[in-house]
Amino acid sequence: MKHFTSLAVGTALLALPSMALAQEAAAPPVSDEVVWIMNTLLFLIGGFLVFFMAAGFTMLEGGLVRSKNVTMQMTKNVALFSLATIFYWAFGYNLMYPLGDWAIEGYFSALFPAPGVLEAVGIDLSGADDAGYASTGSDFFFQLMFAAATASIVSGALAERIKLWPFLVFVVVLTSLIYPLQASWKWGGGFLETGWNNAELAAAELSYFYDFAGSTVVHSVGGWAALTGAIILGPRLGKYGKDGRVNPMPGSNLAMATLGTFILWLGWFGFNGGSQLAMGSVGDIADVSRIFANTNAAAAGGAVVALILTQVLYRKPDLTMILNGALAGLVSITAEPLTPSLGMATLIGGIGGVIVVFAVPFLDRLKIDDVVGAIPVHLCAGIWGTLAVVLTNPDATLIGQIVSIVIVGVFVSVTSGIVWMILKSTMGIRVDEEAEINGLDMAELGMEAYPEFSKG
Repeated sequence: MKHFTSLAVGTALLALPSMALAQEAAAPPVSDEVVWIMNTLLFLIGGFLVFFMAAGFTMLEGGLVRSKNVTMQMTKNVALFSLATIFYWAFGYNLMYPLGDWAIEGYFSALFPAPGVLEAVGIDLSGADDAGYASTGSDFFFQLMFAAATASIVSGALAERIKLWPFLVFVVVLTSLIYPLQASWKWGGGFLETGWNNAELAAAELSYFYDFAGSTVVHSVGGWAALTGAIILGPRLGKYGKDGRVNPMPGSNLAMATLGTFILWLGWFGFNGGSQLAMGSVGDIADVSRIFANTNAAAAGGAVVALILTQVLYRKPDLTMILNGALAGLVSITAEPLTPSLGMATLIGGIGGVIVVFAVPFLDRLKIDDVVGAIPVHLCAGIWGTLAVVLTNPDATLIGQIVSIVIVGVFVSVTSGIVWMILKSTMGIRVDEEAEINGLDMAELGMEAYPEFSKG
């Protein structure tokens, strides 16, 4: 009996390759309805993974600020996500992807088209878009998460000294106007995508600017907005001494910051993988799998390089640098997570880790106070990642990448600077000295994150 069983198993194993080939050859074509469902599912899964990044940003920031400012960071992150949801729906989505008669006969186009719009391809599904590609609701949900992530980048950089309400006003402008306008130039079919209506590019189905999931369109935008805000806002009290010394201000909970980093790492699989925007074929699924693997490799490369560099430079590894090294690796691979090999993805992420280790002290020398390292991670690594596209994607050109980085950077810096200056002259953007010393939790909110540890 034992011999018979072994023979049967061996025969079955030998038959497996031919069975697989037979299944592949006999596989029926996928219907338009199934493709629509699978694409929609990718948007939804990617969207809620990116949504979970809001928790990651919150925990990372809460762990890297001092205990007297933790409640403020929690409040800002919940509020900014909620405001982004409302104002990206009201204005941003239709600016980024002009729909229907927006800006022609009316002010807002319908978010959810009427049933029956896919009858031309034999599908009658309520909520589908007019191209039969995926549910418009799922696309809106997915794109909203990117807008909210852009605002979260600004939150951490300006922590511990900015007032709550002026910051939230800036979030409204960023997510409803600044972010979607520049994103429309690339992802909405604008001039950064078409190359100023370049007929040759269009005929070859090529882009002028390549940014797969947003190293520039999302991350550098948040970084530019944070940089202009940090310069206008000024550093925290006591951060920089008169002799040029940088005074460390350790965060309240590195365990929380570490968990926040892993949550962001997890969410990035939705961020990059969902940006494939299709899951209705074998090729699309293979691409999503490759994107996941490259995204993970880049994060690991950034973390390991930061670990080694801080050991060499400071004689002890720096956890905060390692965390930001992983995030910089993720930002670096975001512009092109599909075409690199695993080794190249690790290298691209590793260079992101190098950038963070050197950019953080460079900003301190300029007396630009970034509490969580958001500017090195999202702006500096975002620029590097956008340039690195040309290393693995033969269709990308260095001039196209550089020009687009400059255009986006100038636009976001100028518009953000104008908004920050208006807020500064009207509402005031910085808390007073006493409030900053005592902590924004009590001064702005009247409650503490860790009341059991407060004096008295």
